[in-house]
Amino acid sequence: MAKIKLEYIWLDGYFPTQNMRSKTKVEEHENFQGTVEELGNWSFDGSSTKQASGGASDCILKPVAIYPDPARINGYLVMTEVLSADGTPHPSNGRATIEDDDNDFWFGFEQEYFIMDRKTQLPLGFPIGGYPGPQGMYYCSVGGKNTYGRDFVEEHANLCIDAGLNFEGINQEVASGQWEFQLFAKGAKKAGDEIWVARYLLDRLTEKYGWYIDYHPKPIKGDWNGSGMHANFSNSILRECGSAEKYAEICEAFRPVTKEHIAVYGEFNDQRLTGLHETAAISDFSWGVSDRGASIRIPIIAVEKGYKGWLEDRRPASNGDPYKIAARIIKTVKPVK
Repeated sequence: MAKIKLEYIWLDGYFPTQNMRSKTKVEEHENFQGTVEELGNWSFDGSSTKQASGGASDCILKPVAIYPDPARINGYLVMTEVLSADGTPHPSNGRATIEDDDNDFWFGFEQEYFIMDRKTQLPLGFPIGGYPGPQGMYYCSVGGKNTYGRDFVEEHANLCIDAGLNFEGINQEVASGQWEFQLFAKGAKKAGDEIWVARYLLDRLTEKYGWYIDYHPKPIKGDWNGSGMHANFSNSILRECGSAEKYAEICEAFRPVTKEHIAVYGEFNDQRLTGLHETAAISDFSWGVSDRGASIRIPIIAVEKGYKGWLEDRRPASNGDPYKIAARIIKTVKPVK
C-alpha cells in the first residue's frame, strides 16, 4: 500500500470570473493506476466559495480528469466538476454544458497572460513610476534587454509536459512581461480540463517566485496589447469539407449571436476589443482570411489545403472560461451541416 496525494481542483462560484480552488486528499492505494475510475467524489464548503448557503453548505466534487503532479512525490492533479448536494450539475459548472459527447470538436487554445511582480504590482520589465520601451521588441524576443521571466516560463512548460498535458508551445508576447502558451485537445471537455490544469500549475509556480499571474484582458492601459485566449476550433465539416462556401456559412453563423458569445468570452473584454492592437471592436463582427483584425480568422494554411482545417475565434479574453467558450462555439457551429 502506498499513500498518494490527490489535489482536487475546482472552479468557485464567483461571477462572471471564476477562480480556481484546490485541496489535498491523501489516500492509501495498492497498485494505483492513476485513473479517474479509481477516485471517489469529495465534498467542500460551498458557503466559502459562493456556491452554497451556510445552512446547506456541502457541494460535491466529481473527478473528471487526472494527471501526474510533477511537483509532488506520489502526487496527482484531479480536475473536478462541482455538483449540488442532489448530484446535479451546480449552476457554476460550465463543463456540464458542453454538448460534444462524440469529441467531434477539437480545440487549440492560445493562453496569454502577464507575469506580475508582487512587490511592484507591475509586469516584469516595468520600472516603478514609469514604462519600459514601447512594444515592438518584446514579441518572440531573445536576450536580457527585452526578455523577462524566461526561466519561469520554461519551468512551467516542463511541468505541463511532465503532467501529460498536450502542451504545444510558448512564446513571449507583444508587451513586456507578457507570455503565451498553447494547448490542443480532441474533445472540448478535455481541452478545457487541460487549460485549467495548466493554469493551476502556472499559478502555483508563482508562489516560489514572489510573482503572480494577471489574466485581466487589459491590465496595462494605453498603447499596449491586451491578453486574449484565441480559440482555434474545428469539427469534421471544417476538417474535411473543402469548400470556401461552407467556411463562409460557418463564419456567418456567428454574426447573429455576437452578443451571446461576448457574454461568455471574459470579463472586461471591452477594454481589449477596441478595434486596435490586433482586435476587432467588441460591437462588430467580421471574418477574413489571414486577418488578425477580424473577429474570426480563416488561417491561410486551411485555405492552402483547399479549405480543410480550422477557424480561429480571436475574441475570447485571457480570463475566459474555456468550458463556456467551447460550449458556446459548439452551440453556434453544430447546426451547420
